[in-house]
Amino acid sequence: MYLRMETSSKASLSLVSVSFNWFNFPAGRALFYWFFEAAEDPDSKPLLLWLNGGPGCSSIAYGLAEEIGPFHIRPDGKTLYLNPYSWNLAANILFIDSPVGVDFSYSNTSSDLLNNGDKRTGHYVPQLSQTIVRYNKATKAKAINLKGYMVGNALTDDYHHYFGLFQFFWSVGLISDETYKLSNILCDYKSLIHSPYSCIEVLGIAVEEMGNIDTYSIYTPPCSANASQAKWLLRRRLMVGQLGEKYDPCTAKHTEAYFNLPEVQKSLHVLPGAAPSKWETCSETVNRYWKDSPRTVLDVYEELIHEGLRIWIFSGDTDAAIPITSTRYTIDALKLPTVSPWRAWYDDGQVGGRTQEFEGLNFVSVRGAGHEVPKHRPKQALTLIKAFLAGTSMPAAASASQQLISDS
Repeated sequence: MYLRMETSSKASLSLVSVSFNWFNFPAGRALFYWFFEAAEDPDSKPLLLWLNGGPGCSSIAYGLAEEIGPFHIRPDGKTLYLNPYSWNLAANILFIDSPVGVDFSYSNTSSDLLNNGDKRTGHYVPQLSQTIVRYNKATKAKAINLKGYMVGNALTDDYHHYFGLFQFFWSVGLISDETYKLSNILCDYKSLIHSPYSCIEVLGIAVEEMGNIDTYSIYTPPCSANASQAKWLLRRRLMVGQLGEKYDPCTAKHTEAYFNLPEVQKSLHVLPGAAPSKWETCSETVNRYWKDSPRTVLDVYEELIHEGLRIWIFSGDTDAAIPITSTRYTIDALKLPTVSPWRAWYDDGQVGGRTQEFEGLNFVSVRGAGHEVPKHRPKQALTLIKAFLAGTSMPAAASASQQLISDS
């Protein structure tokens, strides 16, 4: 185990075996899941669990329908097309919407939606991995055969995240020299959650200087319907291409239209009484009332690195929400010895990104990818997951002799 739909839907179902239902918990709580078998020889393939963050965002909406699932949704919000780079080409995939209040996951007790948090939910993949490892130790048996975990563009440590944020803004030309200098003067990164109002003001200036862009993918066009939401999410975080389809910045909008269709909900066996009045990709209620979140999970990494798990971190290098600078500062804080130095990795002869292997952890950047790496660079993302599952290094450049043969 690794942590980490008109006629088009019929076409996708012919390639994979799928199931969808709820994991039931005490007190009337249930989590919606969707399982896809590997396209070939599923019995020999590992199980990959995919969880989106937020907190409060749907794994079905993002992971499945926009990133790694076997099908994606067309702009009409009614029909589907096959994703040729689906990760079920490499593994069985289980998508779970967590916690209750997200997607079709529900609770019969309305106050549950106001009391979610990291301790109750096991929100982040590293924390869930830690829980599994400790459970296996306590039972003195590998009750859950966890092999490793991988996280992408994830918030891991507040201090290093904030420290690298304005630096990224400035380095790619999103903000002025004056604003960058001002951020270094007015922002106390070590206590930013309790930072003076002046730092929040600097953030406001930065957002205005950026203009109307998608902060989750700074070089692709924004969806005009989502521009204000993207800015709101960026502020809140500080305060607390598919084959045959043109790149579409409004995929979340199409996803909402699709999963709000009564016939779609019926086909997914959604209980009429459990269906939300309006299905949304992210729950603002869950996000707003999140009760607890640690300032860092570096201690979790330090614990799990010694357990021999396969741990990878990847980062799209055009994401301004959780930028690569922040991720690199965070990894540096672990002070891990380098096993294989920084280098380019390749996909079909082209640089796919960069990678560095540390003792107990691998880092991979994906060139030209935003916050949702498989959405922006689906082919390279499939190469990434295959390497992770196989436990191999990212592909290197072809040798000079191989290049001569291919050129001839």
